[in-house]
Amino acid sequence: MAIATLLLIPPSPAASTPYASRRDAINRVSTPPSPSPSPSPLPPSTLPNPAATANQLLQQGNQHYQAGQLEAAIKSWQQARRLYQQLEDRQQEGLVLASLGAAHIGLEQYRDAIAILEALLPLAEWLDDRVEARALSNLGIAYKESGNYSQAIASHKQAGRLMRAIGNRQELGQVLVNLGNAFEAVGDYDNATIAYQQSLKIAEQMSDRVGEGRALGNLGAIYANLGKDKEAIVNFEQSLEISRSIKDLEGQASTLINLGSVYHMCNQRDVAIDYYQKSLAIARQIHYRQRESEALSSLGLAYEDLQDYPKAIEYHQQGLLMARSLNDPEAQGKALNNLGHTLFNAGKLADAEATLREAIQLLDTLRPGLSDNYRVSIFDTQLHTYNLLQQVLVAANQPEAALEATEWGRARAFVELLARRQQGQNSKFKIQNSKFPTVTPITIADIKQVARQQNATLVEYAIVPDDDFKFRGKQRAREAELFIWVVSPSGTVSFRRIDLKPLWQQQLTLAKLVAVSRGCLVPATDCAFVAQASSTNAATSQSPASLASQASGTLTSQRRKKNPALHRLHQLLIEPIADLLPKHPNARIVFIPQESLFLVPFPALQDINGTYLVEQHTPLTAPAIQVLELTRQSRGERQAASGSEKRDRSPLPTLIVGNPTMPKVNSEPLSPLPQAEKEANQIASLLKTTALVGHQATERRVVQQLPQAKLIHLATHGLLEYGQDMGETGVPGAIALAPAPPTRDGLLTSDEILGLRLNAELVVLSACDTGRGRITGDGVIGLSRAFISAGVPSIVVSLWAVSDVSTSHLMVSFYQNLQQHPDKARALRQAMLETMKSHPRPLDWAAFTLIGEAEGNAKLEIKN
Repeated sequence: MAIATLLLIPPSPAASTPYASRRDAINRVSTPPSPSPSPSPLPPSTLPNPAATANQLLQQGNQHYQAGQLEAAIKSWQQARRLYQQLEDRQQEGLVLASLGAAHIGLEQYRDAIAILEALLPLAEWLDDRVEARALSNLGIAYKESGNYSQAIASHKQAGRLMRAIGNRQELGQVLVNLGNAFEAVGDYDNATIAYQQSLKIAEQMSDRVGEGRALGNLGAIYANLGKDKEAIVNFEQSLEISRSIKDLEGQASTLINLGSVYHMCNQRDVAIDYYQKSLAIARQIHYRQRESEALSSLGLAYEDLQDYPKAIEYHQQGLLMARSLNDPEAQGKALNNLGHTLFNAGKLADAEATLREAIQLLDTLRPGLSDNYRVSIFDTQLHTYNLLQQVLVAANQPEAALEATEWGRARAFVELLARRQQGQNSKFKIQNSKFPTVTPITIADIKQVARQQNATLVEYAIVPDDDFKFRGKQRAREAELFIWVVSPSGTVSFRRIDLKPLWQQQLTLAKLVAVSRGCLVPATDCAFVAQASSTNAATSQSPASLASQASGTLTSQRRKKNPALHRLHQLLIEPIADLLPKHPNARIVFIPQESLFLVPFPALQDINGTYLVEQHTPLTAPAIQVLELTRQSRGERQAASGSEKRDRSPLPTLIVGNPTMPKVNSEPLSPLPQAEKEANQIASLLKTTALVGHQATERRVVQQLPQAKLIHLATHGLLEYGQDMGETGVPGAIALAPAPPTRDGLLTSDEILGLRLNAELVVLSACDTGRGRITGDGVIGLSRAFISAGVPSIVVSLWAVSDVSTSHLMVSFYQNLQQHPDKARALRQAMLETMKSHPRPLDWAAFTLIGEAEGNAKLEIKN
């Protein structure tokens, strides 16, 4: 997204190649700067000695570079480097290496650039800070274009620190754009925007028109990624005006693609094609292969929209060929995705499948080395390729292969995080590199085995977005269809698909319906419009099982008032598969939701008679089938290593916390929870232990006891959004505990939990909203994910703010039932049914859900 000139690393506007999926039409592909050589020209020397010859060769290389003859420049500099090595002149060798790295980036030879610039780093002590900073930023560019985003961000940050230290504001502005490019590549639009805005401010202060134009272009790309089309066009047009006034052809080519992409998103295809053609012409004129590849791919998507598939495929294949020549995995992955999208629409299913599988292999190489948060972020920009592959396989009548593809695109960062935590264990998931895990994709045989091992029916949902939606970045379309797979414990796989478009007629989407259902839990809420949608627009025909349920509804359920939103969700999520679900109420069903469905209170869904799902089935949830496989394997290996099977009849070490002395958040103390203290003491009495309450429940003490505990119960405040603004490492969520100054603030965050290694069989978060978090393509990012990643196979969390009194009743009942049978899902179901008798509103009993495994390996010892 930036292009540099001699002695500078100036930014250029971000280019936008459309990035399509079956139901999502457009996203952009970015391109990096082409930096200049770092050394200043040296005066020629005529002395017949190696030093003079080396200096002359260095000067020749500079002249070739300024003339645009990069291959000739490289040849001269390579000869100069050999002479400087013979002379052991580290400073001059470093200058030559910096120049060689810049030239290779100018030729889009990023791997060569990385090898050269990494060789430069040990020579940094012989270089001045400005040369080192330029080389570091150039190295960051090469890292980014090779898909090594973690190293790219680190290099640009280091370059920025050096530029600040020496007071070089103009080049600092250029480094900031390069840093913004790297942030943007991993989907961190907030930090990218900050970097671009800082760069723009510096450019305006320095009257740097090149820097100003390119910062505007990059900001326009962020606006477009966020769906702010008008703001994007304003920024792009300003950038284009500047690049034309200063004859910046690279900048013009980039901005023209960006403008075309935005107009394409707005369904103005003719305007978009005109911009793409202009960009392609300039890219070919200046031999800018990456921009040419992007323009070709953009044209391919435009002609696909016009249903001119032969022409679209030809453009895509040309763009892919160009992307392959660049050795850029991101560009190749996106080009393959776009080609696969067109092949699918053209009915070439086998070719589409092969193309998309290759795309996924390349996209998977972009995540290793990133923090967990950035793995999640970048996966949000890749999700559509996995989604597209599952649709191709469904169209090809391969539902089992489609389920495999769905799982590959489910909780990838989570699965990789779990694999990284398991390194060193004897596991089929043993990572190939101890730092960067590569997890073997789950197969249909593995999925069937999980169903058998869990002794549960697996229900996996996949949301298919609107076919006409055009997106960039992480934007999501409204839902057009729902795929549902049901895997029985015997290994039978069934597939159903549900049309969600009737919801649109009531101005509803699936996500909005889920949100409405939560509001409808409050009795005073008017949900009549949902009931109208329910009665006039059935999403699917009723199954035999649902008709039988209507005929045999109990008197109690018939008299119970139906919640229209909960019934509507039952129609969409349960009725289409009701005939596939187990008949015995104690038989477990593991729901694997996606996106907004993570917030569905499955136990409270109501059939046509008003019967709650929990009255007929034993539900629990999981982020992905492969997460279940990993957690079960990890637990089994821990038990084998510790010989824990010999202690099955021993009481579990427990940690019970209730109503700690509350910490402050934003200078205000959290409110006390006296009922939570009562709950903790009751449960501690049942479990023959003592609860930590009040000032005893300090963060320090709790953290010390967490690794040894086999059962953890935390009855305190759960803070849903805490940590949302913490940048790269901020995973939202925190548990309120008593402060322990000066090192412990009383807020046990998700990030801190991720750093622990826990041995608990079960964690219960008896607090508000502990099951929620930031919903991404990788699942819910929050407390539940943190505890599972720390080694906990089962966790009970809440989906909304819960009542102290009803929660206390439910929790005591849960532990009493758990003593009778080690099935956690069954115990939670029984607790809900018992709580329902005294607290009939779902608001009071349906908030909690079990995530993970249902069965444990030890029985709780409870007093009579």
